[in-house]
Amino acid sequence: RSSVDLVVLSFTVTDSKGKYVNGLKPSEFKILEDGIRQKIATFSEGNRPAMQIQEDGSLKPLLPSDPASARLAGGGGDSRGTDAFVGTNVFVLFDTSNFMYRGFVYAEDAIADFVRGLDRADSVAVYTFSRNLSRAAVLTQDRNDALFGLRKSVAGDDTALYNGLLLTLRDAAKVPGRKVVIVFSNGPDNASMVAPDDVRAVAEDEGIPIYVISTNDVSKDPISSSVFRRIATRTGGKAYWAKTWQKQVEAFEAIREDLGNSYTVTYYPATNANEGFRKIDIQIVSDTGKKYRVRSRPGYRPRTN
Repeated sequence: RSSVDLVVLSFTVTDSKGKYVNGLKPSEFKILEDGIRQKIATFSEGNRPAMQIQEDGSLKPLLPSDPASARLAGGGGDSRGTDAFVGTNVFVLFDTSNFMYRGFVYAEDAIADFVRGLDRADSVAVYTFSRNLSRAAVLTQDRNDALFGLRKSVAGDDTALYNGLLLTLRDAAKVPGRKVVIVFSNGPDNASMVAPDDVRAVAEDEGIPIYVISTNDVSKDPISSSVFRRIATRTGGKAYWAKTWQKQVEAFEAIREDLGNSYTVTYYPATNANEGFRKIDIQIVSDTGKKYRVRSRPGYRPRTN
């Protein structure tokens, strides 16, 4: 038997010139799941606190006592109350394999700049991987803790990117509120036991966007590049190719801007007999909005009990 308590959906809206569209209201969105219209439970923009949508369409702050708050926190609430739903939980997965040896120090600097520039409301975790995953800094709002963990990382050994990504996603899925995973890697994987599309499906079903920054040359490794592009697109994230330190800094800046300009909605799915992949369609109901582009994950699979 399949069941879905709550769907968390993050997405961006851009105009014809690629500029972010801000200030849209929940009443301007129509969320369809397999063609069935959904009733939005909570709504937030950027790093602002989540708002609960009332029966009359008005908004009120999400309180710890609200059912939606408990569901977002995994059923039992969260000791931080609604603070858990302010900002983004960012998991940085840093490739420290021997493929990264030549650009290791520059990559660390780019990641450090990104961590320092995150919104105050955001939390960040730094994980590193080669053959095995290392949780260099657990999720924290203390930037010094995150940077200390980052600077402890050392290069070496084979690359098990998809093993590390799967473990990171499992950690992220346990955290309440909005979360994203940022993969910083050279590309090739020569040691994983899991397939990239299986890992992508986990992120897709959990609603965790994956952003990828690859330092590899697309033309020299088209297979990894194709996989990165597919993982990012299918989860609602983006993929970047950045061989130089400057391009890496620019990619992180673009990700930070993306996070600050995204919308997050939640809904309790209407009755749906489909136990397989459920397609999500986000529409903007205004005439002007029909010209906008929405980027999000295409759907999910409900968990089976």
